[in-house]
Amino acid sequence: MDYVIQIGGSLVAILAVAWLVRKMGLGGDVRIANEAHAWLLADEVESGFKPVDTTIDKTGYGALMRDEAGRILILRRHGSHFAGRVVTKRPEARLDQGLLTIKPDDNPFGAITLNLGSEAAIWASSLRRLEPNNV
Repeated sequence: MDYVIQIGGSLVAILAVAWLVRKMGLGGDVRIANEAHAWLLADEVESGFKPVDTTIDKTGYGALMRDEAGRILILRRHGSHFAGRVVTKRPEARLDQGLLTIKPDDNPFGAITLNLGSEAAIWASSLRRLEPNNV
């Protein structure tokens, strides 16, 4: 009998936590919905960053944006939020068909592979135009 009460109590506790998590809006599958959403996220990452050109990963997990000064902002999903880095020096980048893999100097940010389709080559070229990184 105690065993049944223990299982029932555990089940009620699990359902209560699941309800609370859903009510608080935690977790979920957060993706970049459109260009306006990407711009909002860019401003959160780098206040005042005003993109003039944007491309969003086909899965919505990342984006690349360029401002008038030629700086490029790399935006990537980090858990249920987004993180970004402004790149002014040429990062390590590899183009493989429609996939562009970028590894900025910021090691904690890590490498990101974006599925940009036909725009991948254009953005790879943009990254090559940045000043070389002589570290």
